[in-house]
Amino acid sequence: MNSTDDDILQQAEQWRRAGKGVALATVVETWGSAPRPVGSHLVIDEDGLFLGSVSGGCVEGDVVTEAQDVIADGRARMLEYGVADETAWRVGLSCGGRIRVYVEKVD
Repeated sequence: MNSTDDDILQQAEQWRRAGKGVALATVVETWGSAPRPVGSHLVIDEDGLFLGSVSGGCVEGDVVTEAQDVIADGRARMLEYGVADETAWRVGLSCGGRIRVYVEKVD
């Protein structure tokens, strides 16, 4: 089942109301063959629970880890994954494209 933007934002709100730290990751740019379109979201709580997708699964683990850092220090990050990057191979991006993901804390 795919989560809608409404589902993702409602989950973010529920986690915030429960007093949890929350981050929102958004695909802001794609090149070539990308697994998810611009505007795709992933919401992450301080415990590493998440809903949504920014990559169809190939880089979610790394985005969740980065999001936990964003929650901890409050500084947004721009992440980039591409098939030519050593990091991309480590996290499994094999679609041949590149994506940029903006991760910000939800207050």
